[in-house]
Amino acid sequence: MYVDHAFSISDEDIMMDSSYPVSNKPPIKEIALAIALLVFGTLAIIIGSLMAYNHVGGDTAHGLFFAILGTVLFIPGFYYTRIAYFAYKGYIGFSFSTIPSV
Repeated sequence: MYVDHAFSISDEDIMMDSSYPVSNKPPIKEIALAIALLVFGTLAIIIGSLMAYNHVGGDTAHGLFFAILGTVLFIPGFYYTRIAYFAYKGYIGFSFSTIPSV
Protein backbone atom coordinates (compact mmCIF):
# COMPACT_ATOMS: atom_id res chain seq x y z
CA MET A 1 0.00 0.00 0.00
CA TYR A 2 1.35 3.43 -0.97
CA VAL A 3 1.07 6.27 1.54
CA ASP A 4 1.84 9.79 0.43
CA HIS A 5 3.70 11.50 3.26
CA ALA A 6 3.75 14.91 1.59
CA PHE A 7 0.66 16.02 3.48
CA SER A 8 1.13 14.15 6.74
CA ILE A 9 1.86 15.89 9.99
CA SER A 10 4.57 14.54 12.23
CA ASP A 11 5.69 15.57 15.70
CA GLU A 12 8.41 17.70 14.13
CA ASP A 13 5.84 19.77 12.28
CA ILE A 14 3.93 20.76 15.40
CA MET A 15 5.21 24.06 16.75
CA MET A 16 5.75 23.99 20.46
CA ASP A 17 6.32 27.73 20.79
CA SER A 18 3.22 29.81 20.46
CA SER A 19 3.54 33.30 19.06
CA TYR A 20 0.32 34.26 20.83
CA PRO A 21 0.47 35.02 24.53
CA VAL A 22 -2.06 32.82 26.29
CA SER A 23 -3.26 34.05 29.63
CA ASN A 24 -6.43 33.02 31.32
CA LYS A 25 -6.96 36.16 33.36
CA PRO A 26 -10.29 37.83 32.69
CA PRO A 27 -10.30 40.90 30.43
CA ILE A 28 -12.32 43.25 32.62
CA LYS A 29 -13.01 46.01 30.06
CA GLU A 30 -14.16 43.57 27.39
CA ILE A 31 -16.45 41.71 29.78
CA ALA A 32 -17.91 45.01 31.00
CA LEU A 33 -18.59 46.01 27.39
CA ALA A 34 -20.27 42.67 26.70
CA ILE A 35 -22.48 43.02 29.78
CA ALA A 36 -23.36 46.61 28.81
CA LEU A 37 -24.34 45.47 25.30
CA LEU A 38 -26.45 42.69 26.81
CA VAL A 39 -28.25 45.02 29.25
CA PHE A 40 -28.85 47.86 26.79
CA GLY A 41 -29.93 45.40 24.10
CA THR A 42 -32.44 43.79 26.43
CA LEU A 43 -33.80 47.18 27.50
CA ALA A 44 -34.08 48.36 23.89
CA ILE A 45 -35.95 45.19 22.88
CA ILE A 46 -38.40 45.60 25.78
CA ILE A 47 -38.93 49.33 25.21
CA GLY A 48 -39.19 48.87 21.45
CA SER A 49 -41.76 46.12 21.86
CA LEU A 50 -43.82 48.26 24.22
CA MET A 51 -43.63 51.18 21.81
CA ALA A 52 -44.58 49.07 18.80
CA TYR A 53 -47.50 47.19 20.31
CA ASN A 54 -48.91 49.60 22.88
CA HIS A 55 -47.94 52.88 21.21
CA VAL A 56 -46.35 54.06 24.46
CA GLY A 57 -43.93 56.92 23.87
CA GLY A 58 -43.97 56.69 20.08
CA ASP A 59 -45.43 55.01 17.07
CA THR A 60 -44.93 51.56 15.58
CA ALA A 61 -41.99 52.59 13.38
CA HIS A 62 -40.01 53.93 16.31
CA GLY A 63 -40.81 50.83 18.31
CA LEU A 64 -39.59 48.54 15.53
CA PHE A 65 -36.43 50.61 15.21
CA PHE A 66 -35.67 50.25 18.91
CA ALA A 67 -36.43 46.52 18.82
CA ILE A 68 -34.08 45.98 15.86
CA LEU A 69 -31.40 48.12 17.49
CA GLY A 70 -31.82 46.13 20.70
CA THR A 71 -31.39 42.89 18.79
CA VAL A 72 -28.19 44.16 17.18
CA LEU A 73 -26.85 45.06 20.64
CA PHE A 74 -28.15 41.92 22.35
CA ILE A 75 -26.61 39.27 20.08
CA PRO A 76 -22.88 40.06 20.57
CA GLY A 77 -23.49 40.99 24.21
CA PHE A 78 -25.09 37.63 24.92
CA TYR A 79 -22.43 35.73 22.95
CA TYR A 80 -19.41 37.21 24.73
CA THR A 81 -21.06 37.26 28.15
CA ARG A 82 -21.78 33.56 27.71
CA ILE A 83 -18.15 32.88 26.78
CA ALA A 84 -16.93 34.86 29.79
CA TYR A 85 -19.30 33.02 32.13
CA PHE A 86 -18.32 29.58 30.87
CA ALA A 87 -14.61 30.49 31.01
CA TYR A 88 -15.08 31.71 34.58
CA LYS A 89 -16.82 28.47 35.53
CA GLY A 90 -14.00 26.47 33.89
CA TYR A 91 -15.91 24.63 31.19
CA ILE A 92 -13.73 22.74 28.71
CA GLY A 93 -13.25 24.62 25.44
CA PHE A 94 -13.89 28.08 26.87
CA SER A 95 -11.18 30.55 27.85
CA PHE A 96 -10.88 34.27 28.27
CA SER A 97 -8.39 34.39 25.40
CA THR A 98 -11.24 33.87 22.90
CA ILE A 99 -12.79 37.22 23.85
CA PRO A 100 -11.40 39.87 21.47
CA SER A 101 -9.63 42.82 23.02
CA VAL A 102 -10.85 46.37 22.50
